[in-house]
Amino acid sequence: MSPYWIAIGYACLPAAGNFVGGAIAEMVRIPPSVLGFALHFAAGTILAVVGIELMGTALQTAHPWIIALAFVAGGAAAAGLRSALNAIVDRSGGAGGGAGPWMIYAGVAADLISDGVMIGTSASISGKLALLLALGQVAADIPEGFATIATFRKAGMGRAARLALTASFALPILAATTLGYFAVREAPAVVKFALLSFTAGMLTTIAIEEMIEEAHESGGPKESGWQTLGLAIGFAAFIMLSSWLG
Repeated sequence: MSPYWIAIGYACLPAAGNFVGGAIAEMVRIPPSVLGFALHFAAGTILAVVGIELMGTALQTAHPWIIALAFVAGGAAAAGLRSALNAIVDRSGGAGGGAGPWMIYAGVAADLISDGVMIGTSASISGKLALLLALGQVAADIPEGFATIATFRKAGMGRAARLALTASFALPILAATTLGYFAVREAPAVVKFALLSFTAGMLTTIAIEEMIEEAHESGGPKESGWQTLGLAIGFAAFIMLSSWLG
């Protein structure tokens, strides 16, 4: 089997993690406190991905100003996406629960895109490295998928549409893995690092401005400390997973 198809197989693992998380959100009744904790946990995981994985790699460049600008550009892209979604929601009369759930979905998709680029690029170097990166994302993707679909469920989106969104988690990572394998691996190192930084800026903005805000709104009128603690637990869980996988 060619290294490309092996990379595609590895990329299916994080996609499956998101699917499992979404499926769990469909099968169980979700109390507000659980949804609040899950959103905090997912935000903590994403911030850990940014701090440990994306920026830790991106800052290896000799041109940190490019990395800084790319990070700001990623934040600007998230803000622009929010404005565009708000305009669409206003025209549709608020269908789909507003822009918030869609921004969370966009954040998870951006995370999957960064995973795919890393898996595809690393697969051209080492199949073992690609497998480790893929496995490292699965545990993080389950709570992200759960929080995303649970938020849409709370917003009143129909079950068929939610199931379609759950299945769609495979699209961004498979497309990004293909891009990483055939295109990004040949690009200069500074381009690769800038792409990682752009993704980090987008993820950071969405995690802080969207996921945590949605967590406070979803956690019920008396949000407890253990829900907020989910942020630190999610961050710590990714630290342990990253250390364990080396």
